[in-house]
Amino acid sequence: MNHTSHAAGSREIAWNEAFCSEGANCFRFGLDDSGRAYIGSTLAPDAYVSDSVEALRALISAVKAGAADHLL
Repeated sequence: MNHTSHAAGSREIAWNEAFCSEGANCFRFGLDDSGRAYIGSTLAPDAYVSDSVEALRALISAVKAGAADHLL
């Protein structure tokens, strides 16, 4: 299910259902109408990072490969 907001100026962001872990730490991914990717937290709905879909894809690949394991 996607949720749409207008948080990025006049752009509409279609947010995917949030991914939640224990303790209700929830993150969500979204795309705007120009194809830009977003990552946000449900605790701060107006705060997010944004970059290209390619950059998001590279980030996810790096995390899957263990680049962020030291944070766990």
